[in-house]
Amino acid sequence: MNDISPTHPRYHSLLLRDKMAQAYQEGILADTALIAHGRGEAFDYILGEKTNPPANKAIIVAAASLLLAENPVLSVNGNTAVLAGEDMVNLANLIQAKVEINLFYRTPKRVMKVQEVLESAGATGVLGKEDDDYLPLEGLKGPRSRAHPDGVHQADVVLVPLEDGDRAEALVALDKKVITIDLNPLSRTAQKSSITIVDNLVRALPLMIAEVKKLKGCSREDLEKIVNEFDNAENIHNTLDLISQHFKRDERL
Repeated sequence: MNDISPTHPRYHSLLLRDKMAQAYQEGILADTALIAHGRGEAFDYILGEKTNPPANKAIIVAAASLLLAENPVLSVNGNTAVLAGEDMVNLANLIQAKVEINLFYRTPKRVMKVQEVLESAGATGVLGKEDDDYLPLEGLKGPRSRAHPDGVHQADVVLVPLEDGDRAEALVALDKKVITIDLNPLSRTAQKSSITIVDNLVRALPLMIAEVKKLKGCSREDLEKIVNEFDNAENIHNTLDLISQHFKRDERL
C-alpha cells in the first residue's frame, strides 16, 4: 500500500482492505470474511464514510448500557479482532468486561490466531479458547452455539460487532441486551439487536470509549434515562432515511 497516496479519496478504506487481505493470508480470517468486509464497505460509501447522527445516538446509548451492566461481555470474531482488537481490549479494560472469542468458521488454528491478536493488544483472561469449557446457546446448533459458561452465558449486556443474525437473535431471546456495530441497517443482526450502531467499527469503537469515559461520572438514574428513551427501530429508520436522501441527491445530479 506504499504506492497509495494519502490524498486518495478511498485511502483509509484501502488501508483497511489491505489489512484484511493480509490477515487472510496469515490464516486469521476465513475467505468469507473478506466478502463480509466488502459488503460493509459498500454501505460505508453510501453513508459517506463518516459517523452519522443516528449512529452517534446509538453509541451514547451503548456506552450507557455497558456502564449499567453487571456482567458485560465483548464478543470478538475474526474481523473484529483484525480491524479493532486494540479498541476492544481498551473498552473491556475500561468497563471491566470479559472478552470472548466467537468465530463463525471455527478451527483450532483460527481460534489460536485470534487469541494471539487479542493478547498482543493487551487482553488477559480471554474466554472462548479452543480448550475452554463451553455450553450451547439455546436456539443455536453447531459451533455457533458455543458460549463460555462464565462469559456470554452469564452476560446481561453483550457487544457483538459484525455478528451474524442467528446468534444475535438467540442472545436477545435469552433476555440479554445485545449491542451490535453493523454497517448494513437491513441485516438480520441490525434488525434483531437491542442497540444497533450503523457505522464502521473502526470509527464507532473509539467514539464509544470516549462516551464511556464521559458518562462514567453520571448517576445510575441518568444512565437509565438515556437507555430507556432510546428506540432502536426508530433510530434504524432514521439511518435508512439518510441513505434514501443520498440516492435522492444523486438523482438530482
